[in-house]
Amino acid sequence: METYDIVVLGGGSGSQVATAAADQGLESAVVEPGPLGGACITRGCVPSKALIHRADVIETVRSAESFGVGAQVTAVDYDEITTAVHDTVYEQAANKAANLQTDDNVTLYRGVGRFVDDRMIDIEPTDETTDTERIRGETVIIAVGGRPMEPPIDGLEDVDYRTSDDVLFLDEQPDELVIVGGGYIGVELGYFFGALGTDVSIVGRSDQLVPREDDDVSAVVTDSLETHCEVYTGYEAAAVAEADGGVTVTAEPTDDEPGANTVELRATDLLLATGRQPNTDTLALETTGVETDETGAIETDEFLKTTADGIWALGDAVGEPPFKHAADYETRVVTENVLEESQRAVDYEAMPHAIFTNPQVASVGRTEGGLADEGREYEAVTVPYGAAPLGMILEADDGFVKAIAGSDGEILGCHIVGPQASTLLHEVVVAMDGGGTVDDVADPIHVHPALNEVVYAAFDELSETSYSTAPDWRDVSS
Repeated sequence: METYDIVVLGGGSGSQVATAAADQGLESAVVEPGPLGGACITRGCVPSKALIHRADVIETVRSAESFGVGAQVTAVDYDEITTAVHDTVYEQAANKAANLQTDDNVTLYRGVGRFVDDRMIDIEPTDETTDTERIRGETVIIAVGGRPMEPPIDGLEDVDYRTSDDVLFLDEQPDELVIVGGGYIGVELGYFFGALGTDVSIVGRSDQLVPREDDDVSAVVTDSLETHCEVYTGYEAAAVAEADGGVTVTAEPTDDEPGANTVELRATDLLLATGRQPNTDTLALETTGVETDETGAIETDEFLKTTADGIWALGDAVGEPPFKHAADYETRVVTENVLEESQRAVDYEAMPHAIFTNPQVASVGRTEGGLADEGREYEAVTVPYGAAPLGMILEADDGFVKAIAGSDGEILGCHIVGPQASTLLHEVVVAMDGGGTVDDVADPIHVHPALNEVVYAAFDELSETSYSTAPDWRDVSS
């Protein structure tokens, strides 16, 4: 039995703990049954955004006439699109594996790890010709990620369906697609397939799509998706069945509202996008002192230590927030705490995220609805993209920036809808992360003309130090 200083279960973000330990001369092991890089690289955010970029290109061509440019989409080579993205991301995964295997102080085990006790692990290899191996780690990092959740829908076991794990690289573009789930995965994939010409229907339980977002953001995303899809908000998929080589989805209203009737949706394909669950049920955690909550997420303290001595956890295995950049951040925290014996606590207050629909969405911090529910005092300012000249030039009519602050000028949140939202958000993230106030965003000089001026406009309007000296081009009243 081999013993290592560090054992990492999972070849995604957490594997960086192993390489950092190796750089210090420690012996490390990484256990991963699939491609290196985790879900993000091969079946998540990287390939999906690469595909969505193609949808953005298509939408740009379709809207070219409004800018006086004669252009049209005459054909979409679906196989070429998906093959190019597939080859790129899997090459990246192969490179990660090769880099890991060239490190003399890191051993890569291809298989599924299961605990025997707190720090002893059996590895069932993916290669059936290889015997099970047992290893031990002085420190173990659980970073096994998550997988798509399968909801309790009547008849689901009798029909073919897709999840985000396998829908990105289909051999053929679906003619018709029903998406069950109105969260960020459902709306991004709905936008992608809808822009390419698939007849898409989205079934979401809440009154609006992406219900965790600020209400104004959810409203814009819902309206925008209705240009690409049939949207059924306030409905829940109750049953599915095979029908004429495809599938029928029976969706029932979630509230007993007058006039709300059960609907039946027929399509060639079904996609489940109802959330993700941790892969912790594969680990035999009952043999350890590691505790989980009712969802299977591992319970940790603020330093990402589990309830078992010498075992840490990060990424989707600990539940929220379910973002790759969150896992990368948690990896830095665990690396510092394990290798330097620090006491660095995680801080999610300035954890940003984005939704890559059209328009794009980016958010950080609190929403108005959440603050109102708490009875907390705040002030919010919303300015349209037209507050920046470039926003008017781009005709981003439904774009806006909402800035939210406390009475002392503390930045409580920011929500951006429109072109380059995921990039524009970051000056706010930097300010929040450094404990800054609205003045720290409003005071610096912003490039003119550039979209960053719409962020400046919102925070200048909110700033207590504003002397009404805003440029004369800015009109935030519209």
